[in-house]
Amino acid sequence: MFVTDQMLAEAERLYGRPEERTFGISVTEAEYNRIKDSQVDGRNHDVTVYIRKDDQVVVIAKHIYPPDLYRAPSGGLKLGEDFHEGVFREVMEETGCVVKLTDYVLRTSVAFIYERDMVFWRSFIFLADYLEGDFQFTDHDEIREVRLADWSDFAEFGRIMRETEMGGLHYRAVMHEELEKILLERGLLSEELLER
Repeated sequence: MFVTDQMLAEAERLYGRPEERTFGISVTEAEYNRIKDSQVDGRNHDVTVYIRKDDQVVVIAKHIYPPDLYRAPSGGLKLGEDFHEGVFREVMEETGCVVKLTDYVLRTSVAFIYERDMVFWRSFIFLADYLEGDFQFTDHDEIREVRLADWSDFAEFGRIMRETEMGGLHYRAVMHEELEKILLERGLLSEELLER
């Protein structure tokens, strides 16, 4: 199993108890098949990391994304990895950065729905602080670009996501909106940063 109850308990002990949200998201047939195909050996998760560098966030763009669309980096743990190993490996591959995890903020369960079929997925969302790195990512197969974004830029990213036909991006938009609410409630994000 990729993510065990023991791993989740340890993450909560170190970084706090996350809020939990459940979603149902319609996807295209191609997306449904891609998600199913990604569930090799029972993998059904991603770890998403919002990396704060000063008052900004490190974001990535994938090759398939439309221009001007970015989001927080994410990836799956490998069998036998704990959250630390998996997060640090994925963040280095996707952003070229070294980070320090600070808060376990949100855990989501989502049903991706195509017609009468469903595939289930989970996301574990953390905050992290940038420590060092030059944005020289190594995962060139998946990642097109890495840059810094203002928190206020995510409203535009969400608008672009919703204009696509990709349910996976619709999910990323709603997931971010839930995260933003939680960060505001917990005092981990200010209204001022959202209005810049």
